[in-house]
Amino acid sequence: MIEIVVAVLAAAGAGWLLRRKHLRRTAAGPVPGIPGMARTGRGRWRPGRVYAEAGEARWVPERGEPVALPGARATGVRMPTVREGIVINPGSRIVTCAYGDGAAMEIAVMPLDVRELLEAVPQAEQDAG
Repeated sequence: MIEIVVAVLAAAGAGWLLRRKHLRRTAAGPVPGIPGMARTGRGRWRPGRVYAEAGEARWVPERGEPVALPGARATGVRMPTVREGIVINPGSRIVTCAYGDGAAMEIAVMPLDVRELLEAVPQAEQDAG
């Protein structure tokens, strides 16, 4: 009987702490930027956020220096491969972006964030031919 009382008190305490944390986060408001993971070439996937201020997109990793994406254009959207799905969320979408002097970056975001990312990094025009 004592074990049940202790378990109920522990569950109530954990619920109270989680509720406090949730209320603090909602009171702080939404975090700016689009969360996701990015990589250049065949490098490692790095978590971070894409920001689009003054018409210029930039990638800000959680650790490291921000990467400006001057004149960035989205050249393709695809689903992750099985191997990539192990590292990133398998339900995400990968947007390939070309920027600067031909450099490319892949940015993985959740499907609900793809539209917002494509507004920050517009799609490249297709050749009519």
